[in-house]
Amino acid sequence: MESIYTQIMAAKALNKKLLAILIDPDKVAMEEVPNLCQKINTAPATHILVGGSSFAGDYLDELIAKLKSEIELPILLFPGNPSQISANADGILFLTLLSGRNPDYLIEHQVNAVPILKKTDLEVISTGYILIESGHETAVERVSKTKPLSRNNADYVLQTAKAGEYLGNKLVYLEAGSGAQLAVPTEIINLVSQNINIPLIVGGGIRSKIEIDKVFNAGADMVVIGTAFENDTNFFRT
Repeated sequence: MESIYTQIMAAKALNKKLLAILIDPDKVAMEEVPNLCQKINTAPATHILVGGSSFAGDYLDELIAKLKSEIELPILLFPGNPSQISANADGILFLTLLSGRNPDYLIEHQVNAVPILKKTDLEVISTGYILIESGHETAVERVSKTKPLSRNNADYVLQTAKAGEYLGNKLVYLEAGSGAQLAVPTEIINLVSQNINIPLIVGGGIRSKIEIDKVFNAGADMVVIGTAFENDTNFFRT
């Protein structure tokens, strides 16, 4: 079977845009999952991301198993720490927080995740994760104890993304943060997309279909929406 990453690369080559819905386990009760799955199945989503900055519950396996029973899309883990790894998913974005200098998020969590990952069949996709200033402190900033990169310094954001590519990351993820007041500027998206050779993911602060199209047009290969879909599961019907 073709890997998820191979499919993402093929989509990039064909300029086929991808849309991921982020599900934060902290914000989804198990009894809400069937209705959520119905809404996802009517949306133009291509992937599901599951994870959050601070989730510490014990029902992640159950949640993902339920999602997989009702949704045929690939499910990728988007973990804040190694405790958010579930063998029930299809793959994992193996994140390195390139925008920060907290060693826990640069390498320590990744090292601690290895014994857990070795017991699974998850497809591991190395992802350079870059937090961009978005108007207020986000959960990622608070939990990781790192500062985002300035939204006014596109060149430095590009340097950081390119460094991630040189280090071997297979994806670059530009993140404004959950519930961000301001999305990643299209100027940054355009500059990064034009100067890296790996797929570019963009998320955070994207609140409408018009904004999704703007991010795609700026050069993103995959857009991630979370809060907007959580707040309005009829998001794609309006």
